[in-house]
Amino acid sequence: MNKPRILVARCVFPETIAHLSQHFEVESNQDDQDWNGAELIERLRDKDGAFTTGSVRIDAAVLAACPRLKICANMAVGYNNFDLDAMTARGVLGTNTPDVLTDTTADFGFALLMATARRICESEHYLRAGKWTKWRYDMFAGTDVHGSTLGILGMGRIGQGIARRGALGFGMKVVYHNRSRLNAATEADCKAHYVAKEELFRTADHLVLVLPYSAASHHVVGSAEIALMKPTATLVNIARGGIVDENALVQALRDGRIAAAGLDVFEGEPKVNPGLLTLSNVVLTPHIASSSVPTRKAMARLAADNLIEFFSKGRGLTPLNPQVIKA
Repeated sequence: MNKPRILVARCVFPETIAHLSQHFEVESNQDDQDWNGAELIERLRDKDGAFTTGSVRIDAAVLAACPRLKICANMAVGYNNFDLDAMTARGVLGTNTPDVLTDTTADFGFALLMATARRICESEHYLRAGKWTKWRYDMFAGTDVHGSTLGILGMGRIGQGIARRGALGFGMKVVYHNRSRLNAATEADCKAHYVAKEELFRTADHLVLVLPYSAASHHVVGSAEIALMKPTATLVNIARGGIVDENALVQALRDGRIAAAGLDVFEGEPKVNPGLLTLSNVVLTPHIASSSVPTRKAMARLAADNLIEFFSKGRGLTPLNPQVIKA
């Protein structure tokens, strides 16, 4: 019996390829070439499944050209690279990698918050440039994290992890807004209080964005929302770039309408809004919130195991559209 054919669309750990090769006929992109849509289709059209990352777009055009495709396993918790409606219409399963990256991403979110609030990167650049010649009482004076108000927009697993770190580790008052309010037990565990979105923007000293990206959340943080924030506030985005109107953010940072921002994600990444690159009061990192070796290996393993589970048992471990799975 022939093994199912799998495309691994981006470079991944060699042990992941070895694990998949025990079950599938694997074509892999270990050279990590940046394929365009036509190049992806050319390699995917004869495949039964795909191992993808967030940069690999699976849309109606790809699906129409690849009728053998039955599953796309994303090595990410986010899946805005999937046109899930089109996949469901064609009976193609999508899977992601929740849970395994929660704590690592929450750690990084808090690290980015602290670097932004305390002006760590800005002061390091100053030092490295040889500009530090004497001490001054107000040298790179930032804002306190301990005892301040932490605002969280989007309160899933990662948001809850950030809330616990802020409340328990730094004595922060935690307020949040979410599409649906958490139950009382979860709120108590996170020491978090639900507020309206406008109040969240008005009261947060440090606002962290952790909501999933969709058409409904596109530019949910724009000039009107930023205008509600304190001039001493910081904004941190570890969710997806399209959630923030970057042009509005650049203008607000330039005008001092908020103190600083920390961004791990960008619209159109890996391209970065050139306005952000000119500002000293923004910390920029290249979408690395989940990037610890153990976590990335766990993500790769779960994506691979979703493929194995599907072709061996007809289901996925973490399905996004389980309605396509035949009973």
